[in-house]
Amino acid sequence: MTATTDRLGSLLAHLDASVSPSHSVAHVANRLEQAGFVRSESLTQPASRGFHATQGLLIAWVDDGSSADGFRVIGAHTDSPCLRVKPRPDAGAFGWKQVGVEIYGGILNNSWLDRDLGVAGRVTLADGSSRLFRSSEAVARVPQLAVHLDRDVNDKGLVLDRQNHLLPVWGLGSPRSGEFAEWIAAGIGVAATDIVSWELSLFDDQPARTIGVDSELLASGRIDNQVSCWAATEAIVRRSQSSSGPTSVIALFDHEEVGSESTHGAGGPWLEWILEALHSGTRTSFHEALSHSSCLSADCAHSVHPNYPERHEPAHRPVANGGPVLKQNANQRYATSPETAAFFVRCCREAGTPHQVFVSKNSMPCGSTIGPIASTRLGIPTVDAGVAQLSMHSARELCGVSDVLAFADVAQRFVELG
Repeated sequence: MTATTDRLGSLLAHLDASVSPSHSVAHVANRLEQAGFVRSESLTQPASRGFHATQGLLIAWVDDGSSADGFRVIGAHTDSPCLRVKPRPDAGAFGWKQVGVEIYGGILNNSWLDRDLGVAGRVTLADGSSRLFRSSEAVARVPQLAVHLDRDVNDKGLVLDRQNHLLPVWGLGSPRSGEFAEWIAAGIGVAATDIVSWELSLFDDQPARTIGVDSELLASGRIDNQVSCWAATEAIVRRSQSSSGPTSVIALFDHEEVGSESTHGAGGPWLEWILEALHSGTRTSFHEALSHSSCLSADCAHSVHPNYPERHEPAHRPVANGGPVLKQNANQRYATSPETAAFFVRCCREAGTPHQVFVSKNSMPCGSTIGPIASTRLGIPTVDAGVAQLSMHSARELCGVSDVLAFADVAQRFVELG
């Protein structure tokens, strides 16, 4: 097995495992433990190679005592737009059993139609403990209205009411209160009365795979932003095999798709707490170290769409497998500055990969990332960059295989270079 094949297998396994933020964290945590990292429940005297993981948040570090010279931080996010199961989900009518869902983040509504959907996430019990749950097979589907009953759909476009038209069906018969909870309880081996709450999502049950005549494309759910989580994990694991270098950190946050304002989001305190725990000096020297640090906000970018080229800024149209994308925005929707851009370009050159530049078209609104949030909160110079993709926020997305592998190489250089 070649190194490239081995890494591709690792990437596909990561995507297939990361069906919810909590599952993503569990998968990364297991990989870190296999690489010799120590799980930390306390911020007192953290291990030189350790990590903190809770719910959808994971922060890992390699500290060889050089934090006074600054940190190298890679930030990404574990959440993706999806359909979340409501607290009282048992619904249905006309002989169909349905699951009540709430829209999480900015989904592409139509992309969830006619897909075989599983259920996954975290279930909290009466004693305060949590269990991971994942259905062993697809159990639900959001059926589209037949064209015979919507004759104008192909000419006038599909219009979906977010409340009424996105309810999945998951069986036949009359809905019964508590039936969904009983099914979940059986799956984790507890009584339904033991379940107090949950954070459960629907996910496309089709595995990640390479496609294209030369298998050069990657199709999967949650490419945004699990490819960045995988690249960050690759970087910190490789960095851990070195005996010297800057204090390196990866921060995989939750809730980016809904604004990052949570305890486990980029607007929360955990990254600052852990960086301060890794720094052995005074509060003033800690602030100085932050100002000497660098952060890579790793999140996906828009590839030029061959069917809609007019939606892209003409001189800044990234293509799949054209190299990692440097993201810039004059209105600070991205945190990239000329200086942080220069460092990222240096990392690309060190990794032997070309890079591309993305700027939004003036007539199109620009999205944002954790970059402006983390850099504002901590004062760390930050660059926004990522992998070019199509179908962003779809239930199933598309990007170039070699871009993801190259981005992992760039991320490794980012955490290694002083």
